Amino acid sequence: MLEVKKLNKFFGDNHVLKDIDLQFESHKTTVIIGSSGSGKSTLLRCINQLETPDSGEISWNGMTLDFSKKVPKSQSQAFTKLTGMVFQSFNLFPHRTALGNIIEAPMTVLKKSRKEAEEEAMELLRKVGLEDKRDSYPHQLSGGQQQRIAIARALAMKPEILLFDEPTSALDPELEADVLNLIRELAEEKYTILVVTHNMGFARDVSDEVVFVNHGTILAKGSYDELSSSDNERIKQFLSFF
Repeated sequence: MLEVKKLNKFFGDNHVLKDIDLQFESHKTTVIIGSSGSGKSTLLRCINQLETPDSGEISWNGMTLDFSKKVPKSQSQAFTKLTGMVFQSFNLFPHRTALGNIIEAPMTVLKKSRKEAEEEAMELLRKVGLEDKRDSYPHQLSGGQQQRIAIARALAMKPEILLFDEPTSALDPELEADVLNLIRELAEEKYTILVVTHNMGFARDVSDEVVFVNHGTILAKGSYDELSSSDNERIKQFLSFF
């Protein structure tokens, strides 16, 4: 189980995350929704250690990061290795091919040989349906193809937790469907998955739970049906747009 306790994050005077308490069941898919600026992406970035919380704890299967004191770098890095992050803007290395993007971290972080890293990368390229794009550079790929490469890159580290930060917001509807279908397939493989998205159809069809974030606090958590039938005016207002 992934557990977040009393998590706080400030950017200057802006209190972005306010005493966040959440539990994410292992091997389940949680969709995180809420308006822009509510703190959804910051929550993912804190879990992935791209942002350092100002206080609170994050725990996973017996490993706990306590931000009331300085977290040792080795502990933070060990936790980060358990997570795979996929960004809305793909974040591929523009000077590396699809294959090169995927093998970079396994070789530098996990110290795998090039041969082993390339063999595993080719398996992942087949998994995301892009085996024929191994030698293509990001600028030669569509947005949907770039995002599938980014997912393959995240999987290359063999993470236990997959974090998707609005993975389809930069894509047109047809390409969005391809990427969401891939995430659906990953959900069936029993990863622990957290997805920030504005696609309510995906939230309805794929999520085991939905978390509603509002101004840095957790307003509700439950199944999509539970949230869609909520009497809370803020939740009803938000869902009325979809």
